[in-house]
Amino acid sequence: MIRTATPDDIPDILRLIRDLAEYERALHEVRATEENLRASLFGAEPKVFGLIAEDEGRVVGFAIWFLTFSTWLGGHGIYLEDLYVDPAVRGKGHGKLLLAELARIADERGYGRVEWSVLKWNTPSIDFYEALGARPQDEWQVYRLAGEAIGKLAAAAESR
Repeated sequence: MIRTATPDDIPDILRLIRDLAEYERALHEVRATEENLRASLFGAEPKVFGLIAEDEGRVVGFAIWFLTFSTWLGGHGIYLEDLYVDPAVRGKGHGKLLLAELARIADERGYGRVEWSVLKWNTPSIDFYEALGARPQDEWQVYRLAGEAIGKLAAAAESR
């Protein structure tokens, strides 16, 4: 079963975020807490949204997403920040159903894209995505400002 996340799902979402980070060899980078997840997903003006996959009443997967905007399309899209399904229930269709629900939302609302990133070494996920019809965007390189680099660049704006 796929459904919209509720505040009661926060502990399970955090558990699955940690499981995903461990799988991606980056558990030490997780800073999420129940409090900041609750504020982000269910605060006064949420900017991020969640879907939950259940199996026999147990939360076994999630998708966290937010809106993007394409100047070329002149409209919104969905960026899938994270999708994760517990390895114990993989192969039962939960991941496909989570992505299908995101596609349904995009289609219903007229959004032109559903996009996400995947680690280059994660061939099981790449194979899964490509089997669904997703294609890599090899012509684009992802860049990121984080931590100290944000502060340094922000200081340049403040000094003008």
